[in-house]
Amino acid sequence: MKQINIREAQPNEYKALGQLMLRVFSSLEGFPSRAEHPTYYALLDNVGKLNEKVSTEILVARSTDNELLGGVVFVGNMQDYSSKGVTTTIQNASGIRLLVVSLAARGQGVGKALTEACLQRARGLGSQQMILHTTQAMKVAWGMYERMGFARLPSLDFRQGDLMVYGFYLDL
Repeated sequence: MKQINIREAQPNEYKALGQLMLRVFSSLEGFPSRAEHPTYYALLDNVGKLNEKVSTEILVARSTDNELLGGVVFVGNMQDYSSKGVTTTIQNASGIRLLVVSLAARGQGVGKALTEACLQRARGLGSQQMILHTTQAMKVAWGMYERMGFARLPSLDFRQGDLMVYGFYLDL
């Protein structure tokens, strides 16, 4: 198992992280294609733009030999979360978006380490909850979130075209 170093992404890493997100997410069974959700794919192509929001921080996980293992977008204030539904109105909460782990690094604790880094940041801000969304295609992540104590919150669910997106929360 490789050692995992998590830190804030540098602007010169945004492109590689976006490409990793595109590769991993588009390979998931049942995940919509670029033609079905061009806006979502454009978001992944330009993931670095999310860092322009005041309370967001893009984190990367790298091995000691500098291999990109994964990444995530931490949102310290839900007003900057940018999703459909009521999510952006939640007070005293932080969010996790676009968690990705490279296919080669699966099962090595990268996703959990990235999630823990976000939880640590949220607690540091005094957030009372952590919010995230996932889909049926992201079954591996879904299970990890539940093992970490996240619970479904159907009031945060929304539909993105034909894709059902499911809300989760964790009290901090």
